[in-house]
Amino acid sequence: MPRHPERPDRLRSIMSRLTASGIISETSVVLAEEVSDNILSKVHPRTYIESINKSEPDSAVIKVETDTYMSRGSLRASKLAAGACAAATRDVLSGDARRVFCAVRPPGHHAEVAAAMGFCLFNNIALAAELALKDESISRVAIVDFDVHHCNGTVDIFKDRPEVLVCSSFQEHFYPHRYLDFTNPHILNMSLEKDATGDQFRARVETEWLPALENHKPDILFISAGFDAHAEDPLGELRFVESDYGWITSQLISIAERFCQGRIVSTLEGGYNLDALARSVETHMGTLIRDPLA
Repeated sequence: MPRHPERPDRLRSIMSRLTASGIISETSVVLAEEVSDNILSKVHPRTYIESINKSEPDSAVIKVETDTYMSRGSLRASKLAAGACAAATRDVLSGDARRVFCAVRPPGHHAEVAAAMGFCLFNNIALAAELALKDESISRVAIVDFDVHHCNGTVDIFKDRPEVLVCSSFQEHFYPHRYLDFTNPHILNMSLEKDATGDQFRARVETEWLPALENHKPDILFISAGFDAHAEDPLGELRFVESDYGWITSQLISIAERFCQGRIVSTLEGGYNLDALARSVETHMGTLIRDPLA
């Protein structure tokens, strides 16, 4: 489906921009390996994993869910994405890295405990957080999601886990129409009106997210980095620009330095205007690398 918004060109555009900007030369690039079904079972039931394993077609394209498809290679791509987040978490906890960005697709934050949704088959960031919590040095984690869509899958997986603070910003009255009004003290759903700007986002973060993160005192910070809230993105109607992604990244670095020994694992979620996506990832990664606190 060459015209589908969640397509390989997303990563090609990102990597081209990062190479041209020189950011790639400032990082250590590690190629991911597929995650095992045993590791995936930390967040998804084995019956669900088996159903996805059996769904991939030999040819053509099949619909797994209303807007989620699989073609030949989709299963490997999904397991590579989850494997990258698992490996990033391992490397950060071992001290081999302090901050990692996983340039992966497909995204994962819509994948619920046993349901594929919104281009997502497996929940990459939830797996990473769960693996971190298996480490004896980790008692609390935080997941910050700034996609234009709500992270219903991440909420579904951790809705009854107070050791996992989930902060999600998203356009109100918008896909996926699940868990938008869910309330638990550790689930902070921050809906933004259509046409909301980065300034409005920043003001809400300062009053809602930052105090909650300081109170939670996470041992490691995870970011679901969605860039489809950008003003140029075709799927959403928020009005963020690159500097807004730089600002939120800098704020999260400050939190990580105070409570997490600087440890951050970030992974790509949405972003479907190829140029805006590439510019936004460049800003996000550049801030992770070059921020004065880094």
